[in-house]
Amino acid sequence: MMLPEEIELHRDKMWRRDETLRLETVAEAERFIEDVGFCAAMTDARKEMPSIYIAVCGRREVRTPKNVQKDVECSTAWVLKDEVFNRGRVYYGKITKSQSIFVAPRLISAFNALFGVQKTREKKSLSANALIILSTLRKEWESASGDLRKESGVTDRKEFNKAMDELQHKLKVVPSECLYEPTFTYVWTLAEARFPEQLKEKLSRETALTEIARAFLHGAGQTSSRELAKLIGVTPLEINLGFLNLVEEKFAASSESGVYRLNHL
Repeated sequence: MMLPEEIELHRDKMWRRDETLRLETVAEAERFIEDVGFCAAMTDARKEMPSIYIAVCGRREVRTPKNVQKDVECSTAWVLKDEVFNRGRVYYGKITKSQSIFVAPRLISAFNALFGVQKTREKKSLSANALIILSTLRKEWESASGDLRKESGVTDRKEFNKAMDELQHKLKVVPSECLYEPTFTYVWTLAEARFPEQLKEKLSRETALTEIARAFLHGAGQTSSRELAKLIGVTPLEINLGFLNLVEEKFAASSESGVYRLNHL
């Protein structure tokens, strides 16, 4: 979608696509996540959403180089990403099925309303492997991937990773630390242990859709229900309900079907 220049300028400011606004410290990264509500970690400009990597680069047209290991900007963004989720002040995990995202604390309850599973429904909603791993982690509270595979008995790496993706999508587990020595591994903990208040808060699905739409539109300036639906993994019809609520509030305006813009823009 070709965007008007005023929208691109708005994104430059909000998504830190400006040299004067680019991220350099973990505190700046946390403020950025709070401002946009949720963002990716390492995606480039080919995906229409804010990311730590784009904000570290501080420009619009960012493309990940082929040799990321030797790229200074990729390395800086990767280190910053690790520092942010190690601190545990914002949520990080594979909530959407396509990628891991950072979520500001104020939106955790909204994503939980869309994708989370109550304890009373876990046996009906989670796979057998996910249930075993979750039960093991509730006894241990924290465990590295290799240890968790052994302790849970889900030793096949592919099956283990599939179950961990499922548990992240359902907001049950989060990586609490990333270790590189002696080998690369994540340390996992319970999402409810890190963000107990946010995961206890109950929101209706409609309210959750509205607040996620509000946060994304606040950063993007203009977007479509199809675009946001694809990013977070719901149907365009569902997220459109959230946008229509924003139009009713006069937070957003719509000049064509399914396309929304901040009202003041």
